[in-house]
Amino acid sequence: MKIAFLEDNQHFADETIHALSAAGHEVKHFLTGRDCLKAVTSDTFDLCLFDWEVPDMSGPEVLASLKLRSAVPPVIFLTGHDAEEDIVQMMEAGADDYIVKPPSTNILNARINALYRRAHPAKNPIESVDYGHLKVDFTKRKFMINLEAVKLTEKETELALYFFGHIDVLLSRAHLTKVVWGTTPDIDTRTIDVHVSHLRNKLNLLPQYGWRLISVYHQGYRLERLT
Repeated sequence: MKIAFLEDNQHFADETIHALSAAGHEVKHFLTGRDCLKAVTSDTFDLCLFDWEVPDMSGPEVLASLKLRSAVPPVIFLTGHDAEEDIVQMMEAGADDYIVKPPSTNILNARINALYRRAHPAKNPIESVDYGHLKVDFTKRKFMINLEAVKLTEKETELALYFFGHIDVLLSRAHLTKVVWGTTPDIDTRTIDVHVSHLRNKLNLLPQYGWRLISVYHQGYRLERLT
């Protein structure tokens, strides 16, 4: 895919461009926010990868300008900060996802691919996927571990199907309550916590089985497939 990359640290940019190019992406690098803004509004990009802090125009300022022009591809912010207030600020600025520097190559590519899939859903839905010991049948709404059916409640099934349909995507609590429970975001957060805990145990979503279902503080959950 074609990626607009805003980063003023040339050394970090060179390493990132090398990793993304090796994965088959076309990367256009910009050292200043103004140059990036001009390029994204005049050309077509599949995704933007923005540094949070750039001297002339910060990543959020570039994003705000793009929104005014209705020219906003999916955006991932890169940041050297992982404090709660920084993460909240990024998400409120309109980020689709964020990555703390320096990201591993696998995580960077996984997040980019996941965000692209979310922005461009497949026209033909996948019926079933075999993940080795775990099989997910989206059509029959069934899960099997080592060829044995896993017994889940209706809401556990719906939540699990949604997670597996959005692997590596950060899903907010508010979004999950609306999609899975069909209610307003003021549902008791412990309800989601309990269901997530059950899924970890029932579906073996643990590192030793190649999965991780993590809670991102004050943000939501992400199902990650480990390599």
